[in-house]
Amino acid sequence: MTKIGKPGRVEGKRIAVIGGGSVGPGWGNGKAAAVLYAREGGQVLVVDQNGKAAMETVDLIQGEGGRAASFVGDMTDPEAAAAAVAEAVSAFGGLDILHYNIGISTRGGIGDTPYEDWRRVFSINLDAAFHITQAALPELEKNGSGSIVYITTLAAHLNGPYPYVGYETSKAALSRLSRSVATEYAARGVRSNTVVPGMIDTPHVQAHIATAANAETIAKTRAAQVPMKRQGTGWDVAEAALFLASDAAGFITGVDLRVDGGMAILMGNAAI
Repeated sequence: MTKIGKPGRVEGKRIAVIGGGSVGPGWGNGKAAAVLYAREGGQVLVVDQNGKAAMETVDLIQGEGGRAASFVGDMTDPEAAAAAVAEAVSAFGGLDILHYNIGISTRGGIGDTPYEDWRRVFSINLDAAFHITQAALPELEKNGSGSIVYITTLAAHLNGPYPYVGYETSKAALSRLSRSVATEYAARGVRSNTVVPGMIDTPHVQAHIATAANAETIAKTRAAQVPMKRQGTGWDVAEAALFLASDAAGFITGVDLRVDGGMAILMGNAAI
């Protein structure tokens, strides 16, 4: 595969990508981010609940001559989150960048979403972020130049064509968590930002929204809603994340960077 971007933007950085595997063939946001960080000189710990998916990403990185390791664990467990950070320290000597990419959605509005679904979505989308952030911050502030990038969604800010109340609300809270961390840790050398994807063509979308029978129709429908008339890719999200994580964004903290092809310009539309 063609190498993307300029080399060296995270040269020597120790990076944990939470959700660095993929639910299927292709380039999800987390998998693309892990590979791109490695191509740009980073040492990458690929964290995923699916060990096979994590190792597929590690194998890709190592096959290109990069340095990577894997950690298998459920970040809704605070002990597993602490162990993931400890693994990064053991493998690479520390941690400079935390990239949080995991999330799930359950379709339904406030009236028809079971509380069990609500709690499950919040557990993965928000509680896990709290646990891994809390575990990582002592390492991130050691060198005075740590960075956190959370991947949220445009649906955290704008309504979409169908209801995902738990997903929307939990991701909105994740954006607020990022700003809280940015405020508290700005003077301690840790920046915190979010990437806000719009319509992105990923294995997750293909697995949970499209089917073999309607994949082409779904893709055309989603692309038609975007001012640029195409969906983005996992690489678009990864490039934005790498910028925010790198020293090039050293005076940027507490922002939500949209990667949406202009969708937020259209009032009332959002990417789900």
